[in-house]
Amino acid sequence: METLELPETVPVMTLPNTVFFPQSLLPLHIFEPRYRAMLRDVLASNRLFAVARLDPARTKQAGAIEPPHRIASVGIVRACQETDDGTSNLLLQGVCRVEIRDIVRELPYRLIAVRPLASVIGGNHTQLEIMRLEVLRLLNLRRRLGTPAPKGMTRFLETIEDFDTFADIAVFNLCDDPGLKQRLLEELDTRRRLQLFAAQLKADIENHRLRRKLQGRISDDDIALN
Repeated sequence: METLELPETVPVMTLPNTVFFPQSLLPLHIFEPRYRAMLRDVLASNRLFAVARLDPARTKQAGAIEPPHRIASVGIVRACQETDDGTSNLLLQGVCRVEIRDIVRELPYRLIAVRPLASVIGGNHTQLEIMRLEVLRLLNLRRRLGTPAPKGMTRFLETIEDFDTFADIAVFNLCDDPGLKQRLLEELDTRRRLQLFAAQLKADIENHRLRRKLQGRISDDDIALN
């Protein structure tokens, strides 16, 4: 993907509460007519399209139609299978962050003009390794306290040596707050991204411990009796 040339315009899917990150794998079920047409076109060309999160703050603005956040990610279709009813299941792998500069057209599907965005390391190797290990520690602690995680995900993260890739895949798979995920997608400084995610993990852990303390010996099924 390092040699992949990003075109100036790409199709886009604007989805509620879906924040797509570079290097991450996003399964999608394509069923709307506009996106089926989009998929046919991208499979016949460069296999690239963007996924942007719907901006809820702008949905009530006059004339706003599915307003996207300004920062999104472009992905490449890695696998696609069409079903008997004409819908498709695909796997999209993130390529890079982009700034949406303009909406070029809406029909037959939305096409956007984009500018690629590069990450900034924001620290030396030692500082970033310390943050990576801290995030791993917090993720393992949160999991032991009962927060579910995709099977084998933390172990997989331990094998990722590139700090930027580590941060993006960790946030994409293990952050449940769409607002925070969007903020971290927009943060180009890798070290700052890891710091913000670690802060959220610490808050999650403290909330979980407080809930356990308040719950006492009562089971989850009887928590209302506490």
